[in-house]
Amino acid sequence: MASIKDVAAEAGVSVATVSRVLNDHPSVSADARARVLAAVGTLGYRPNAVARSLRTDQTHTLGLVISDVMNPYFTELARSVEEEARALGYSVIIGNADERPDLQDHHVRNLLDRRIDGLLVSPTDGGSPLMLDAVRAGTPMVFVDRWIPGVEVPVVRADGEAAVRDLVAHLHGLGHRRLAIIAGPAATTTGQERVAAFRAALHAYGLDLPEDYIGQGDFQAESGRRVTEGFLDLATPPEVVFAADNLMALGALDAVRARGLRVPDDIALAAFDDIPWFVHTDPPITAIAQPTGELGRAAVRALVDRIEGRPPQSVTLPARLVVRRSCGETAPPERPAPPERPASPQPSPVTNRSQT
Repeated sequence: MASIKDVAAEAGVSVATVSRVLNDHPSVSADARARVLAAVGTLGYRPNAVARSLRTDQTHTLGLVISDVMNPYFTELARSVEEEARALGYSVIIGNADERPDLQDHHVRNLLDRRIDGLLVSPTDGGSPLMLDAVRAGTPMVFVDRWIPGVEVPVVRADGEAAVRDLVAHLHGLGHRRLAIIAGPAATTTGQERVAAFRAALHAYGLDLPEDYIGQGDFQAESGRRVTEGFLDLATPPEVVFAADNLMALGALDAVRARGLRVPDDIALAAFDDIPWFVHTDPPITAIAQPTGELGRAAVRALVDRIEGRPPQSVTLPARLVVRRSCGETAPPERPAPPERPASPQPSPVTNRSQT
């Protein structure tokens, strides 16, 4: 493999001149620059990224810790993060926490040891001492999808509360009154937010959310199956099951079918986090779609702003309701509007920038 000295000899210049050309320094003549670039092409020279990172104290590498790589939502998020980072001149190292706080911290520790320039995290719980120490130490960080309340870190997320209100309005318009929810982990902000938003939306229509209609899941299919079985065993089962993520919705669908029941004839089903599979289920599932690709791209831009000395900002993007046939939809329903309610507080002390 050619070295920088080989390039200098081929071009007939000093090693320092080659270094200035490779770092786009202006104090190099056009002739010398042309000869150096020609020598680089002839010899196939590639700069040593490790050595350069030691000189500049930058690796042009970002870390991404996602909650579950098997969840199609996070798979798409990781893809958009990698694409945007590449476009901005950064590479990405991905760690899969598998919804485990200990595994999350394992990846965070390894990424910090690799001298990444910044970290994107979708936290699996409400507070990791390791991440809090990294924030206090000045590590550039952005929370994506989920966040840790009270921590001064930009948050890039979708407005799940507004989308849940839209869903409840849709279900109410279809005539449903007994609505249940399969909740995500209570240790996550998304798990808490979706239950709170669902309860508030029901309350706006004068409907209650009994404790029997709140099932504790873990964002995995098996928990959706288990919770739905419990709903079906109630003396008065719900008319609708709302799964707070896509995998739990698939588990709920399995549980309904295992009882010989049909969606939506016997029980309706809706989900948070739309995925391509929902178009192909029988029936296609009504779901709340997050702008996953744009969330990943916005998170990278916020992190690069932080790394490169520009003020980063939190971003809240709109989610939307995708109506299909799993709740008994036959025609556009009338949707009585609930009373006006005050806006909810933002999730982070960092100023949020809402994009529509």
